[in-house]
Amino acid sequence: MEYTYMSFVMDFAYMSVLLIIAQFMRAKIKFLQNFFIPSSLLAGLMGLLAGPQFLNIIPWSGSIGSYAYMLVCVLFAGLFLGKKEKISVGKIFREVGDSFCVNMAAEFICFGSALLIGGALIMVLFPGVFPEISLLLPSGFCGGHGYASTIGTALNNLLGREDGVIIGQTFATLGLLTGIFLGVATINYATRRGCTRFVKDAKSLPEDCRTGIVPAGKRISMGEETINPMSMDPLAWHLALTLIATWAGYTFYDWYKQFLPDIELPVMCLTMIFGVLLQTFLNHTPFKDSVDEHVEGRIGSMVTDYLVGFGVASISITVVMEFLWPIVVLCILGIITPYIFVFFIGRKLFHNFWFERSIFIFGWITGVVAIGVTLLRIVDPEAKSGTLNDYGYSYTIQSVVEVFIIALTPSLAVSMGCTLTGAVLSAIGIALLLFCAKVFGVHNEKMDELREGEAEIINS
Repeated sequence: MEYTYMSFVMDFAYMSVLLIIAQFMRAKIKFLQNFFIPSSLLAGLMGLLAGPQFLNIIPWSGSIGSYAYMLVCVLFAGLFLGKKEKISVGKIFREVGDSFCVNMAAEFICFGSALLIGGALIMVLFPGVFPEISLLLPSGFCGGHGYASTIGTALNNLLGREDGVIIGQTFATLGLLTGIFLGVATINYATRRGCTRFVKDAKSLPEDCRTGIVPAGKRISMGEETINPMSMDPLAWHLALTLIATWAGYTFYDWYKQFLPDIELPVMCLTMIFGVLLQTFLNHTPFKDSVDEHVEGRIGSMVTDYLVGFGVASISITVVMEFLWPIVVLCILGIITPYIFVFFIGRKLFHNFWFERSIFIFGWITGVVAIGVTLLRIVDPEAKSGTLNDYGYSYTIQSVVEVFIIALTPSLAVSMGCTLTGAVLSAIGIALLLFCAKVFGVHNEKMDELREGEAEIINS
């Protein structure tokens, strides 16, 4: 069947219906509430089940597999729109140095160990499988469906394959499930051992976090109206800026490919760069204060829901079964790594609230940052530990480094080999941890022992 604009509209309409159904289910079903299953994940699973591979109820077009990458490009286009704070590397190290070092090391080591250890395991245990599949593990676990689409697309282009995105989306989905179910199980274990500082069990999160329905009196504004609606709708203004940066990224990609066909720059990185350039331009115009960061954030979150939904719904069961055992082996490695960060690295290197900070890392290097936030809110419902603020502050630098990881790692893994690339990334991660230990110290307190300054914060 020919793909038309109506095919595009209908695909998004079907996914919208599934998202609404998923939200109703989240509001009513205790199992979904107890494990904080995201509506987008549930919608994607329903889309997969109702699609042509199983029940054949929803007539998805043949292009839904391409939507995840398109949506992540839109997401990154708005990532820095509305941000005006200047980055001070020295200030970040002084104020959140240990958080930055451990968070950044987690990302390097996730990618590095997957390529180094995972790549070696694939070559030994499954010699007929392309070793670069190991890169798709951290792409999905650590980066979620967006990074999985980006790196999967890059590998498809570099290796001449068609299954990179599908495998990446599979890892991303398994990562979300791992982050949710094992994350909650880890919290239950930690509360019994006295590791948590603010809660005694994993059931103290507010009801609206479980059902997804925010009651009157607790609702907050999505953002400010920076443009008068009599002139232009404020949401249309923000969405237009996001789509302009997206258009610029895609246009530049098509242009430079005419001259450098062998160089692969992820479109998501290009749209982010043009978003930065667009914001820089606006800063020198009367509209410098007319982009609200919170509105752009809501647009990004909206895009992410559809991204996850389409990413899960487009998984090919045939491809998954073809690579089932390599996927299983790599997932085991993907589960071991975050546990090392929780109970060894985080416990030793974080200056306070080591478990709260570590379980946040567990969430975002198995699922996405949203899963990390969910797990953090279970153990720190009033945000007293400062974990999220520290992460947000340090992410101003970390996000720039991530762009280079996403843009360069696929090409390096293909040209240099998984082993060497993994060794380099792992070495950078280990160096960050050693630097953190040297500068900020190593803590040897017992798991349930309070650290300096914690008691004052707990009782405040």
